[in-house]
Amino acid sequence: MIEQPERIPKETVILLAILTVTVVPAAPIRLLSTLRLIASVKPESVPTNIIWVGPGGNSMKSETKPNTGTVAKVPQIQKNDSGAYVCMVRPWSTSPNILFPFNVKVTVDVKSEASFTNITHGTVITTATRAQMPFNVICPGVQGDYVRLYWQPHSPQNMKRNVLQLYHYDRWRGITFVNNQSKRVHLAGPPYNADAGSFSFLFTPELNNGGQYSCDVFLNDNVYRQRTVLSVFKVKSKPSPSMLELSCLYSELSQIQSVKWTYQDKSRKLHVVSSGPGRITAVLPTPITADTAGNYTCTLQLNNGQTVWATESVALPSKESVTVTTPSLLPPLSALLLLVPLVAAAAGVLLWRREHISDRGIEESLSVQAHEAENIYENPEDIRQAPFEGSFYMDLKPRGDDGIYKELEQ
Repeated sequence: MIEQPERIPKETVILLAILTVTVVPAAPIRLLSTLRLIASVKPESVPTNIIWVGPGGNSMKSETKPNTGTVAKVPQIQKNDSGAYVCMVRPWSTSPNILFPFNVKVTVDVKSEASFTNITHGTVITTATRAQMPFNVICPGVQGDYVRLYWQPHSPQNMKRNVLQLYHYDRWRGITFVNNQSKRVHLAGPPYNADAGSFSFLFTPELNNGGQYSCDVFLNDNVYRQRTVLSVFKVKSKPSPSMLELSCLYSELSQIQSVKWTYQDKSRKLHVVSSGPGRITAVLPTPITADTAGNYTCTLQLNNGQTVWATESVALPSKESVTVTTPSLLPPLSALLLLVPLVAAAAGVLLWRREHISDRGIEESLSVQAHEAENIYENPEDIRQAPFEGSFYMDLKPRGDDGIYKELEQ
C-alpha cells in the first residue's frame, strides 16, 4: 500500500461588487436644469474610491452622501455641457493604478428650459440698520447648490421696484457673478460655509440702499426664498453761525411707524422740525453751552415694533488760547549786531590816524580844560610847516554845532 501525501486545498475569494450609476433628470435634460450624477457600490463594506470626470477630462467636484453614494452636480446645464461623463472606480484593496471606468452620455434639450415653479417662501423679515454698518442678509437654511441675491430698490418717483441681481455663486462649478452694485456685498464666513452649501451675505449699505432683498437658494430644481425689507438710516450734523442742525435720515418710509430725537436729559424739550419725507431735524442754538452739549439720540420704531437708534455727541467748543506779548527792555539782537561793525570801523580809523601822524614826526599836544568845548582841533599851521614827503593831509573844521568835520584843503 502506497501512502499519498495529504493535499491542502487552495481557496480564492472573489469579492463581487455592484456599481450603480444614476443620472437625474433623465435625458434629454432641459436647459437650466441641475444635472445630478450619482454612483454607488454595493455592498457598502467594499472600500472604493469614486471619481467623476467631465466631458473635457477634468475631475468634477463630488460629495459622498449617506445612503446615496458619490454625487456630482452640474447646475444650470447648458448646451456645451453635453457629452460623455465618466465614473472612475478605484478599489482600495488593489493596486492604485487599477481603475474601472463607466461612461454616461448626457444630452441637453436646447429647445426646452426648466421652470422653477416650486418655490418655498420664508417669513418676510422687516428690519433697519445704520448706514455704513455691516448687515447680515439671511438666506434659507437648506444646503443648496447655488445662491442668488436680488435687490428691489424703492423709487419714490413712481413707486416701482426694478429687480437687480447683486450676486450669484455656484459652489459646484466654483463660479461667482457680481456687478457694479455688488461692491458692498460678499459671502459671509463662519458659521456659514458657502462651499458646503450654507449661504448668507454680509452687506454694508449706504442710505440709498434701502429696499427689499431676496436670497434664493437652489437645490436641484427647487427654490427656497427668504426676503428682507431693509430700512437704512443715518444721522449727520450741519453747523452754522446761528444754529447746529442734527438731521436723522431714513429710507423705506412705509415700514417706519415713528421717528424722534431725544436728549440725554429727558426733561429737556427739543426744537424738532420735519425737513421733508425721510428726514427729521433737531435744531440747537449756537454757541453750544453746558446746557446743550451732550448726547442726542435718533430712534426709529418700525411697524413690527422693532426699535433701532443712533447717537450723535455734541461737544462744547474748545477754549481759544490768548497769547500775551511782553515788551522787551533790551534792544533787538539785530540792532546790536549792526553796531558791532560800526564800532570796529571807528576804532580802526583812529588807530590809522595815530600811526600815520607819528610816522611823519608830528607832535600833537592836547590841552583840555574843564570849561572848554568837547571838540578838540589840530593846529593847521603846525601841520602845514611839516615837510611834504609824498603823503597828504587834510584840514578839518567843524561845520556847526553838530560836531561834523569838513575837508578844508589837501
